[in-house]
Amino acid sequence: FPVFCFLLFLLSKNMESDHENTLKILIATDNHLGFMERDPVRGKDSIVTFEEILILAVEREVDFILLGGDLFHENQPSRKTLYSTMELLRKYCMGDRECAVEFLSEPKTVFKSPHFPLVNYMSPDHNISMPVFSIHGNHDDPAGHGGHSAMDVLSVSGLVNYFGHVQDISSIEVFPILLRKGRTKLALYGIGHVRDERLHRAFLKGNVKLQRPEEDTDDWFNILTIHQNRRKHGLTSYIPEQFLADFLDLVVWGHEHD
Repeated sequence: FPVFCFLLFLLSKNMESDHENTLKILIATDNHLGFMERDPVRGKDSIVTFEEILILAVEREVDFILLGGDLFHENQPSRKTLYSTMELLRKYCMGDRECAVEFLSEPKTVFKSPHFPLVNYMSPDHNISMPVFSIHGNHDDPAGHGGHSAMDVLSVSGLVNYFGHVQDISSIEVFPILLRKGRTKLALYGIGHVRDERLHRAFLKGNVKLQRPEEDTDDWFNILTIHQNRRKHGLTSYIPEQFLADFLDLVVWGHEHD
């Protein structure tokens, strides 16, 4: 199974590298936890790989982890896979290390949960040392009665900051998660997986709007995390790059892999 993982270091313009102003982000996507879990040889591969990613993040002392969708391979992961995932997140992402990243957004504009609209490392109920931010993919998207996904389970348990859930395809207004470390500012946008044809049509109609920070608009590094077809698979079954806003500095594009 394919997994993509890399480290990103962000530093504001005209600034020498130093710890207080450098954002260290580990980016991974398409982990597909639970893939072939019943196979006697490869059954543990996805979980082992995910643990290796978390170990790397701890060793490099990253400020947070960004996941680009399809954390799980199945829409309804087995109890074994869900347990193993939560066990690893608790083992490596909870602790006494202080998170040095300031959260500047209005939580209700970026998080789905009406009951716990708070970034997990600022919650008095959790001791988070390394936050995880994640959108959903096409394998673990919201479905069924209540419109929940496995990502909602991780979110309500305080282990993952789940964002990018599109609730109204006719009007997609994406507010960024605003983060700051020292003088380095990051605007993190997310669009969880939507059927390609529907999202393509929404872009054509001008129904997708990425809201920019009101203050010091040009001082932010802008990242979009998206989980869609990038290559043309049909007339509208993909998202052309020209649909995306020009102000974006980096696009973390999950989904396509062989």
